[in-house]
Amino acid sequence: MMKVRRSHSYPILSALLFFFFVTWSSSSSLLSIWLHQDVGLKAGDTGIIFAVLSVSALFAQICYGFIQDKLGLRKHLLWYLTAMLILSGPAYLLFGHLLKINILLGSVFGGIFIGLTFNGGIGVLESYTERVARQSQFEFGRARMWGSLGWAVATFFAGMLFNVDPKLNFAVASGSGLVFLVLLARLRVSSASHAMQEAVSGGKVTLQDALRLLNLPRFWALVFFVVGTCIYSVYDQQFPVYFSSQFATPQEGNAMYGYLNSFQVFLEAGGMFCAPWLVNRVGAKNGLIFAGMVMAMRMIASGLVEGPVLISITKLLHAVELPVLLVAIFKYNSLNFDKRLSSTLYMVGFACTSSVIASVLSPLAGYSYEKYGFPETYLFMGLQVFGITLISMFLLRSDNQPANPQVPQFSAT
Repeated sequence: MMKVRRSHSYPILSALLFFFFVTWSSSSSLLSIWLHQDVGLKAGDTGIIFAVLSVSALFAQICYGFIQDKLGLRKHLLWYLTAMLILSGPAYLLFGHLLKINILLGSVFGGIFIGLTFNGGIGVLESYTERVARQSQFEFGRARMWGSLGWAVATFFAGMLFNVDPKLNFAVASGSGLVFLVLLARLRVSSASHAMQEAVSGGKVTLQDALRLLNLPRFWALVFFVVGTCIYSVYDQQFPVYFSSQFATPQEGNAMYGYLNSFQVFLEAGGMFCAPWLVNRVGAKNGLIFAGMVMAMRMIASGLVEGPVLISITKLLHAVELPVLLVAIFKYNSLNFDKRLSSTLYMVGFACTSSVIASVLSPLAGYSYEKYGFPETYLFMGLQVFGITLISMFLLRSDNQPANPQVPQFSAT
């Protein structure tokens, strides 16, 4: 296993991940509760917002992934994300105002902003960090751990601040974006070694290189697996509403969800620290299958258990699955595909596919919550994840299976 080298890039990137997630959590961790209690939307309307969010994130991820692969270690996209983070507070206030005027108009604005900034933007920061990690020889999971800690810290206070005034969370989000700006200005990453690696592996990335991924059966096998596992994002979207309904008052439920989510993400941070060891030990494919099975068990259990204590326990299993999933997906990509396309692979093969499925399932889930209830919907989601993960055991490549990780060349020779 690689040792974490305390280079300049490791602490700065860790801090960038920390404050990105502080901004994201402050503005979005209680999004469904805010839409339900403060704005007054029903589950079906909220599902429409999440669908628009997923569609905008989809287009962002396709563009972001290719652009970041073209940029390499340059920070142009990160500067753009910085501006979006700083504007997040005012944007959410405008989002709420527009929803009260016209639900469709507000849904389009809020979905696009959140999708471009957070659901699409996180892939840029994560793939950039993973690229630097390979160059500087530190484990991606050890840096990503600080993102989980940032979410946990912000969520711990989000429930309390929400009960005072939801706008306080939006102010914290923009303040955290300003800290992100200062940190990014201090980040110095040498692109010399990256350029050398790029020359050795076949030169600069072109659009044709990215499109050739579509001809690889192993790429579609990965996409099929992600179709199942990305259901966790749909599960999480309105879980706060379900959890808070288990308590006597909405205020108590809001605060308790903040504590639960904070504790879960603290555990998730510990999982990020341990996940590289586990994935290196069992292999990337087995890591993906393990994460998928834990996810299926969590969702199925959520549909079977009752009461806030048991529901909380099922939610905490997220801290086991997500770290292994993130570390394993990057390792699987590096073993089976051209490393020059690491951002495109992560953004399209994982994040983009997740957005496509979420955009389809979010309104359906919202309808199902209202018609059948949360437990029945969670049970159905869990069975879907289990079935797809089971099939993926036969489709995904084993680590010791010989494969040329380069994208095949089709030009005449």
